Amino acid sequence: MRAGVRVYSLSDTARILRVSPARLRAWSRTGFVSARAADAETFAFDDLVRLRALALLISQGVSVRKIRGTVAQLQARVPELREPLGALRVWGGSARRVVARHGDALVEADGQLVLDFEAERLASAVAEIAPLAPEDGLPAPRSAFEWFERACMLDAQPGKAAEALVCYRRAVELAPDFADAWCNLGTVYFHRGERADARSCYEHALGCEANHLEANFNLANLLDDEGRRETALHHYKNAVRSDPSFADARLNLALLYDRMNLRRLGREQWRHYLQLVPRGSWAELARERIAEPDPKPS
Repeated sequence: MRAGVRVYSLSDTARILRVSPARLRAWSRTGFVSARAADAETFAFDDLVRLRALALLISQGVSVRKIRGTVAQLQARVPELREPLGALRVWGGSARRVVARHGDALVEADGQLVLDFEAERLASAVAEIAPLAPEDGLPAPRSAFEWFERACMLDAQPGKAAEALVCYRRAVELAPDFADAWCNLGTVYFHRGERADARSCYEHALGCEANHLEANFNLANLLDDEGRRETALHHYKNAVRSDPSFADARLNLALLYDRMNLRRLGREQWRHYLQLVPRGSWAELARERIAEPDPKPS
């Protein structure tokens, strides 16, 4: 981290933007953020601004393909527009038409001016990110990433799990090494009660990316529930190594150490958890565990 420049972890950024870490990781690899963010999974404030703009456009029904193409055109035709992604907005309530704010005007991707700026400005004033149900008229997914993005939108809506599952399956068919899609597919199976399929998907994700944060964490939870403590411990440790600020992994690792009577190791994780989450019921338990003396040797 450069002096004076704050960076945000992947899990913190996902929380700020209210998207899943897997979806955020996929966005960070689309070329809209710095190379450092895409590789190290840490984000500067300007990355958050770009990603929030991307999330808002996607929530309004604009495909990543269209966003990328519009940004590329603007960079070529309006080079003085320094942050074209942050300047984009939907025009006239239709995701088919995206324009950019440039000074006190709006421009099309080809550089042509758009009239009625004030009406558009008022129409786009609401910037809350909300999940959008796929509707007729949205472009059909072509790539694995677009199938994954469609699945994520469905996954966020009640009653759409079966449709999301189909889209995730299509994503991994097109890109068998797509770790995020495998992980999310596993979670859909898990919530359907299909634990064997869930485990298989998490293992596929880890075969593609051994340090995948959510796949390690989700598989550890599944194995922990089944009493397979040593294997669960391995995956919790991997999750913590992938993101030391992931409080849920610290918490579950501390609880598992306590159940295994490894109190010193458990106390270390409780301390880490308390640094990350200083308030709440689990924080109170952390303080109790840290204060407890080690059992006397028999």
